[in-house]
Amino acid sequence: MSDIVPVKRALLSVSDKTGLADLGAVLQENGVEILSTGGTARALRESGIKITDVSDYTGFPEMMGGRVKTLHPKIHGGLLALRGDQEHTDAAEAHEIPPIDLLVCNLYPFEETARSNSSYNDCVENMDIGGPAMIRAAAKNHGSVTVLVEPTDYEIFLKEFRLNNGGTTLHLRKSFAAKAYARTAAYDSEIASWFSDELHIKNPNSCLLYTSPSPRDATLSRMPSSA
Repeated sequence: MSDIVPVKRALLSVSDKTGLADLGAVLQENGVEILSTGGTARALRESGIKITDVSDYTGFPEMMGGRVKTLHPKIHGGLLALRGDQEHTDAAEAHEIPPIDLLVCNLYPFEETARSNSSYNDCVENMDIGGPAMIRAAAKNHGSVTVLVEPTDYEIFLKEFRLNNGGTTLHLRKSFAAKAYARTAAYDSEIASWFSDELHIKNPNSCLLYTSPSPRDATLSRMPSSA
């Protein structure tokens, strides 16, 4: 894996807009192409930062109330493609998938929503799907991709970005990858705990599933703890 990797293209998609404008401004000043979604794109534009909407970038519109917007091969291929791997390079060129070097993504505020006694549907709608998928993809490909999951990451990133003339070191990318996986694990754990509370069970791994549609003949089997 290479050490210092320049950041040429970034995808910004955040719920917490803290520090977003400052981060976007530095990226723009350094010639980084910025992709963005929904409210993040609006916030950046209002701050005078030029961005490309993900829907324009992929050629596929956001739909289903925002449930589907970044779940697209051009996004995940850009995050997951191994630089220097000829098969990956050939596939990316064939399908016009440029690399994405930086992902800035914090998740829908599920924890806050659940703790504020919001409705069942509001809690479900705040279960982020695209965000964790992108975060995990970027973290897996930390050999080339930097992933930031909280506004507190921005200052650390920018310090190294400036120090390395617009690039990041492998050590920093590994560190952010570890934090990214910790974040998605904690997020999923909160969702599992919420379901446990809804079902009045102590451990989601011990959730019982009816295997027969007939209540009279229903038999119970334990759900597997892993797929």
